Amino acid sequence: MRFKLLPEPPGSLALIGEAQRAVPLVPGSEDDCCARLMRRVEFPARDVSRAWLTFLRALELARETDAGFVREQREPTPEHLRDAFRRRVYGAREVLASLDADKPRTVDEVFTEFEDRVPVWETHRAAEDWRDVWRERVERILGWAVLLGLAEKRDDGYVRKQ
Repeated sequence: MRFKLLPEPPGSLALIGEAQRAVPLVPGSEDDCCARLMRRVEFPARDVSRAWLTFLRALELARETDAGFVREQREPTPEHLRDAFRRRVYGAREVLASLDADKPRTVDEVFTEFEDRVPVWETHRAAEDWRDVWRERVERILGWAVLLGLAEKRDDGYVRKQ
């Protein structure tokens, strides 16, 4: 399974571990988990907490059970985060594959190449602004790729790290 929802990239990877520790060891409802994330990590709103909870699932640091969401007993090492990001975040592989190691590409150039991979139902769901929504997702993927050491941001765009 690949997850589409991902939060704004933070200033450091340390926030991932902090958010993971806020997810309960005993299953909790989505509302309870979001409230814990807001309280413990000081996320400003429930939708931000929900994006983080989903992203933690993508990174295999939390999971959903029949009884609710629980924390996985896994260290968020950079190697694990890079691997899970590539495998489980929708668009990550494709965005990374579109980057060159030498010639920087802008967010708009990467989005133009990625645009055909946006699920059709997503284009119907947000018919007026789906391009804006998905361009922002591509930009977030690039931001996370930089934070995870998979890409580098230069003045004129993004390049893949070798």
